[in-house]
Amino acid sequence: MTARPSHTAQSAELRSAARHMTRRRLLNHTTAAVALAFGVGLPGTAHAAELDARRITDDPFTLGIASGEPLPGSVLLWTRLAPFPYEPDGGMPFRRVRLRWEIAHDPRFTRIVRRGTAVSHPELHHSVHCEVNGLVEDRTYYYRFRAGRWISATGRTRTAPAPSSRVAALRFAAVSCQAYHHGYFTPYRHLADEELAVVFHLGDYLYEHPVSPVGGARRLTGGPLPAHFDRETLTLEDYRLRYGLYKSDPDLKAAHAAHPFVLTWDDHETENNYAGDQPGHTQPTEEFLLRRASAYRAYWEHQPLRLPQRPRGPDMRLYRRVRFGRLAQFDVLDTRQYRSAQAYGDGWHPPGPQSEDPARTLTGAAQERWLLDGWRTSRARWHVLAQQVTFARRWRSPVPPHTVSMDAWDGYPASRSRVLAGAEAAGIDRLLVLSGDVHVSYGFDLKADWDDPDSRTLGTEIVTTSISSGGNGTARPPNWTALTTANPHLRHYDGHRGYTVVTLDEDRMRADFRTVTAVTTPTAPMTTAASFISEARSPGLRRV
Repeated sequence: MTARPSHTAQSAELRSAARHMTRRRLLNHTTAAVALAFGVGLPGTAHAAELDARRITDDPFTLGIASGEPLPGSVLLWTRLAPFPYEPDGGMPFRRVRLRWEIAHDPRFTRIVRRGTAVSHPELHHSVHCEVNGLVEDRTYYYRFRAGRWISATGRTRTAPAPSSRVAALRFAAVSCQAYHHGYFTPYRHLADEELAVVFHLGDYLYEHPVSPVGGARRLTGGPLPAHFDRETLTLEDYRLRYGLYKSDPDLKAAHAAHPFVLTWDDHETENNYAGDQPGHTQPTEEFLLRRASAYRAYWEHQPLRLPQRPRGPDMRLYRRVRFGRLAQFDVLDTRQYRSAQAYGDGWHPPGPQSEDPARTLTGAAQERWLLDGWRTSRARWHVLAQQVTFARRWRSPVPPHTVSMDAWDGYPASRSRVLAGAEAAGIDRLLVLSGDVHVSYGFDLKADWDDPDSRTLGTEIVTTSISSGGNGTARPPNWTALTTANPHLRHYDGHRGYTVVTLDEDRMRADFRTVTAVTTPTAPMTTAASFISEARSPGLRRV
């Protein structure tokens, strides 16, 4: 990777000029880049000549491998060819490359059960998404890719159980928020060693903010990062490069190789606190939609997502449903693409007519109908809502006026009420909400009446902390007393980094909040900060 000159502080005049340049850089997208961002079809053979994979002279699997979207008898396998991931083209020529994949019962590949070929197209940044069918339900498999003489690392994945099967228990993890410049992805190294059926990523897989030559808080010593990382992501090339930086992290690669992922995004994969077609800062809608199209395309190219999730311009159907037998139904939401703009200009504000307008929505009408219809027809025992932002009411202070986050469900209380009413109407008595976003871990009881701590508990919410965002953190952040006093339904609050492991059986949920002491050093140990259970006959979090 090419070294860059050392970074020097810019003057105020140069910083002002740089701000003007970001808009110009977005508008000066080449015709080819715009066509790629808004393209709706897969590349055809006429788009690029073929390169013999035997001519690849450097390891093309620097970004690792991944699997995801487990179905009964089917998984999705992903990789991307990028010998030099810090370069705009990844070190690959503009030619399509044919590679092979194998899936086996054992990690030595002595019992191969499926094999096939896939084509990595330059139009899709040499990424491949292989949908492997014909596997046995509820079974662990091992997989790998070959390109010429190069063989990828070995990955482990697992199919989902049959829809009608009785599943005694399910163990999965929830993760979110991994800012490269805030520290190492140490929690992922520990996550790779967990025994899990699946990992749910709840958003902020990358951040659009500049990354300094030393990687921010990582303080890299192996030479400076290229200059193109030290700017905000705006164009398709920017987002692709940023994924190249993130996915080259060894701990993230280890976690992807160990478990299948089901992913949804939040805001930073595109821009902080955007809402629908409204950017997080002042910008014409047309310009922002071009940026959104670029961000969405790069997201799909770099994640183990199936073909129905492939974007069409600035639109991408990311909400979907994953089932694990009759035990659990996971409804994966997208709370960014369809939401109403934040009330009162975003931030923290007392509830008022703007935020409480019943027409406001966090999910959009179509996604809300899809969710409630799916609950009405479900036969699962547990219903898990995998989504991004804090669902429970969260007062910032016990002293009036009580302010709440206009970016979370508190800013859309009518939308939240409709969801809870839909769960009650469907007879759901085992409701679990998974959330991320806030860089701390919470455990909430979901109350029928937020103002009455003794009112019925309708379900629980587990908010997983960040992988690295926010830096090292602390067990009791400065607002710990204020939040725990103001919100009696808040049963757990910890500010360290890590992830959450959840175990479900037919009548009980257990949440283990895993944390590390620091992310500014890459070898921090993992501990369990707290464990809670919630029982179907007595919902609500109880510490164990």
